Amino acid sequence: MAAKKAPAKKVEVAPQQEVVAKVATPKKQEPVKPTWEIKDRMYIVVGQAPLTLTISSKHTSRHPLLYFDKEKGLQREIRYATNQNSPFVDEQSGQATLGHIMFKDGALYVKKEQQNLQKLLSLYHPLLGNKYYEHNPVAIAEDELEDLEIQIDAMIAARTMDVDDAEAILRVELGSKVSGMTTKELKRDLLLFAKRQPDLFMELANDDNVQLRNIAIKASEMGIIKLSQDQRTFTWGSNGRKLMTVPFDENPYSAMAAYFKTDEGVEVYRSVEKNLE
Repeated sequence: MAAKKAPAKKVEVAPQQEVVAKVATPKKQEPVKPTWEIKDRMYIVVGQAPLTLTISSKHTSRHPLLYFDKEKGLQREIRYATNQNSPFVDEQSGQATLGHIMFKDGALYVKKEQQNLQKLLSLYHPLLGNKYYEHNPVAIAEDELEDLEIQIDAMIAARTMDVDDAEAILRVELGSKVSGMTTKELKRDLLLFAKRQPDLFMELANDDNVQLRNIAIKASEMGIIKLSQDQRTFTWGSNGRKLMTVPFDENPYSAMAAYFKTDEGVEVYRSVEKNLE
């Protein structure tokens, strides 16, 4: 007889708990407030400066010297006291020795040891930005560098621009005078324009309507289209048929450039372009 097999033992497995990985939520980074730098500072009078200029150094009814503290939600009186560490009156104690704030030949130099005066002038005085500003060589260098980079970009774009685009941009600056200019004159004046007004040049270079506006002006100069004396209506030069009415208080050629982009105006544009060839 065949031996009976022993019954298999059942192994009980403890129920497994589902493990859910927790993902840490990144903390929102607060903007870092600029730190106050201990250094000598120079302040310059805005515009044409007199030999001497004295600005208020204490609060009066005639010349208020107050600073609104957003954190505390209140107006705080400020004054320049030579023997106090803070420009705020509520942080000063004892007898205050008031000082004068005087610019000579348009400038005021304040040493790093005069922190109370520096902070009053750089942070709290209501005339900051109106009567005077803080001279900042680093910020000036950054602004000048940005201006130079824009100027270089504009001149490179002007140098590689084709004649038709150059004419379109210069027409905004010089008007119908560009029609009688040679290619070299156009290139020269375009480079000068890009150098003098790089921001405006780049704006015009990236504006599709400038080219369309130029075509409208050229077509008008050649009699392909006509603009009425009141500059309100465009018609065909050949038969006088009305093309469009210029919206009130809008440049007629800018209006025509916009019209060229409409379904009806596209056919007019194609016809004008053929006549200009």
